[in-house]
Amino acid sequence: MIYMHIDFVEPDLQRMMELPERSFFLWGPRQSGKTTLLRKRFGDAHWIDLLRTDERIRYEREPFRLREETRALSPEQWVVIDEVQKVPALLDEVHGLMETERRRFALCGSSARKIRRSHANLLGGRAVRRELLGLSAHEIGKEFDLERMLNQGPLPPHYLAADAEEALAGYVDLYLKEEILDEGLTRNLPVFADFLRAAAIGDTEVINFSNIARECCVATTTVRGYYKILVDTLLGAFVPAFTKRAKRRTQHAPKFYFRDVGMVNHLVKRGRVVAGGEAFGKAFENYVFHELSVFERVAGREFPVSYWRLSSGIEVDFVLGDAEIAIEVKGKTRLQSRDTRNLRHFRDEHPEVRKLLLVCLEERSRVTDEGVNILPLQEFMDRLWGDELQNFVG
Repeated sequence: MIYMHIDFVEPDLQRMMELPERSFFLWGPRQSGKTTLLRKRFGDAHWIDLLRTDERIRYEREPFRLREETRALSPEQWVVIDEVQKVPALLDEVHGLMETERRRFALCGSSARKIRRSHANLLGGRAVRRELLGLSAHEIGKEFDLERMLNQGPLPPHYLAADAEEALAGYVDLYLKEEILDEGLTRNLPVFADFLRAAAIGDTEVINFSNIARECCVATTTVRGYYKILVDTLLGAFVPAFTKRAKRRTQHAPKFYFRDVGMVNHLVKRGRVVAGGEAFGKAFENYVFHELSVFERVAGREFPVSYWRLSSGIEVDFVLGDAEIAIEVKGKTRLQSRDTRNLRHFRDEHPEVRKLLLVCLEERSRVTDEGVNILPLQEFMDRLWGDELQNFVG
């Protein structure tokens, strides 16, 4: 089995994201490595940490202190504001300093939701946006362990933990307390916690908002709002249905993917995810979506990601771009002809498709007589990060 190591050697992780030379927002889930990345890149910056209670209270009371403090800095010195969403009023000061003094800011946090809800200043495009998600296999390098990733998830402290279960439990509790309760995103924390577990059960699947609403005993509009919270706090993402030029009836509802498969495992109490097990296929599909998401952000090569499903149930996991590439994911070490059926149906519906890929755990790549590229995970990763796939999109 590829990527399955008996002994794990902790790698020296280096996040690959290139940061702009102008002011920027850096958003990312908690513990994704935002602060570590910024400290490495801006070691001599003036640092404001709003996780510290005294710092936060001082700037809440007197936002103008930021303007006064920066006058003591050299003109070239960067200013980093960590967890900027905790004091949205600071962004008016940031805006003014960018305009009048050409001061450069690195503004990071786990969600812009509070800023938008308070109608605070998002700088009108004057600061570019970057997102830092969990670790990619490309970042980890030769020590990457697929089984570890599928069990512990891509966030650095979880992936590197000797036993991540306690860390994952603490992460969920921290998320509920600091992201949901303290930020006032919902008034009913127990119901939101129930929703979180129900949503995790449906990870990688088409969302049925009504079913989840009945299960949680809330209105459908409430469930839609809860999903929006997961997206805004960068805990998950919608994947829309691909419906262009449809000849047959297709599914239109979106699918939902959590950003952290380790969190999903904890919420649904999966136990150990192993190859051949019931949960392995879903976890593997989640991970491939994660790699596509990380590549898009780190490499700065944006392309739409959707899925395709006929009303009969025939489905392709991912469609890239305008149907240039179709990807099916199978957590198998040995494929059969029926495993390529969905991709062949997609080509019948969309003959303009340029690549049909089946990502799996076979040992060698090959091309079937029907033109389906069978790619072991390592080969898929090499092609993705080598830009070969991107050249077919757009």
